[in-house]
Amino acid sequence: MARKLRSLLALPVIVLGCSLLGGFWGSRVSVALAAASDPAAQPVEREVGKFIQVYNLVNQNAAQPLDPDKAIYHGAIPGMLETLDPHSNFFDARDYRILMEEERGRYSGVGMQIGPLNDKTVVMVPFPGSPAYRAGVRPGDVIRFVNDHSTEGLTTPEVADLLKGPRNTKVKIGVSREGEKDFVTFNIVREDIDRKTVSDGFWLKPGIAYIKISSFGDNTGRELDDSLKHLGESNIKGLVLDMRGNPGGVLTEAVDVADHFLRKGQTVVSYHGRSSPERILTARNGNRGRNYPVVVVVNRNSASAAEIVSGALQDHDRAWILGEVTFGKGLVQSVINLPEGTGLALTTAHFYTPSGRLIQRNYTGMTLYDYYSHEGAIRDPNDVRMTDSGRTVYGGGGITPDEDYTTPKLDELEGELYRTVLFDFTRSYFATHPASITPGWMPDDATVDRLHSYLTEHHVAFSEAQFKDDQPWIRRYLAREMYLWTLNVDESDKVFAQTDPEIADAVNAMPKAASLVETARKVTQERMRGQ
Repeated sequence: MARKLRSLLALPVIVLGCSLLGGFWGSRVSVALAAASDPAAQPVEREVGKFIQVYNLVNQNAAQPLDPDKAIYHGAIPGMLETLDPHSNFFDARDYRILMEEERGRYSGVGMQIGPLNDKTVVMVPFPGSPAYRAGVRPGDVIRFVNDHSTEGLTTPEVADLLKGPRNTKVKIGVSREGEKDFVTFNIVREDIDRKTVSDGFWLKPGIAYIKISSFGDNTGRELDDSLKHLGESNIKGLVLDMRGNPGGVLTEAVDVADHFLRKGQTVVSYHGRSSPERILTARNGNRGRNYPVVVVVNRNSASAAEIVSGALQDHDRAWILGEVTFGKGLVQSVINLPEGTGLALTTAHFYTPSGRLIQRNYTGMTLYDYYSHEGAIRDPNDVRMTDSGRTVYGGGGITPDEDYTTPKLDELEGELYRTVLFDFTRSYFATHPASITPGWMPDDATVDRLHSYLTEHHVAFSEAQFKDDQPWIRRYLAREMYLWTLNVDESDKVFAQTDPEIADAVNAMPKAASLVETARKVTQERMRGQ
């Protein structure tokens, strides 16, 4: 079976339920479980024998017969894995296919992100240059049918399956659009869709570049190299590397990203497990003397492979880390192919930063919901390490930034706007206004006044003082939505980063990153002279 190492953070959909023990009981089935017939049988064989007996008991006496596939692949196996750790997961055929598509960063389809809204499946954004983008599909379009198949009652994943298909095949998509009386129909030829994990870099100010890594797929290292080459890396005087919300991905790609900034031979990460001997991964190529300062921006949802890169650059004093304490996921999964297109992500090792820190936070004695909805990792006071230049760092609870940045919590009006209102307003606005803006544009007073009227018309509760106080936030988030509608997601992300207060702080922290690099250089020289 094929195996591929990943520092995977698979965020499962957590369904919270409540089992009610009713006051009415049917006739009891009094069937005792017999002990294993062979007292000398191995413990595993005895327990499997018990499971088979329970399975047969349930199948014979339950009101409905068991579905073997659901009982085993959706019940027993996932239940077994949940006893290990939060990141060992079983994937049915559909979920495993999606996992592999995300890892490869490629699938065949029309190229757009869709999502649920008001019990409908809505286009969130068509990817730049994709067949959907070229055909004129817009954010906010409600998908009504695919190849004459109505989407009424279908879930968003089911609609996504209809949109995907072999390369060069045709698909007919009908949408309802604000301001249009009839359905808008598109006849699109499916193509191979490449989903980039690294944004096209741009300049925040002369000499200071910005690049965002959204996840770690099979091509992330190459995509980073390409983005830096496109900028002209020799012109970079400082780099902001944004990994906020990055859930992780392929371990080797994290090593390739760190490799670009470290010296050849420096340790990036090590890992070992009960049946996995220790392996140390180092920078094979190195930065070739490119020592411009780097500020890495992270948050509480930066995990796994993102923590490998952050931890390596922090331990070697190669980057200044700004933001929030990261998620704290230090487990490595082996992805294993199983029969019938299913798969398994099995934790086989722990990873450690170059200084020896274990980033995994404690997960014992808590539910999956509590684990994934954590309020911040707690570092292990016994796991104290030193960076190359002697700075103290801690393990056992994610990567603690060198400089904290706490994202302000949304007030009531901002929360309402963020959830759906700005999306709905933008869709309504461009139903009566030309769908065109130029890069660099920001919402003017007339546009903000129109939003104010829209809120009043749709009975959104707010105070005038609150609306005034929230003006900077409103203009920034409204610009993001309007850029998505009229231009594309790349331009939207660009203007959002350019107006981000945290990114501005990262730019201001560049001298601190430069000082780290210089201090590490001096310490290395002193150690070499002392040998």
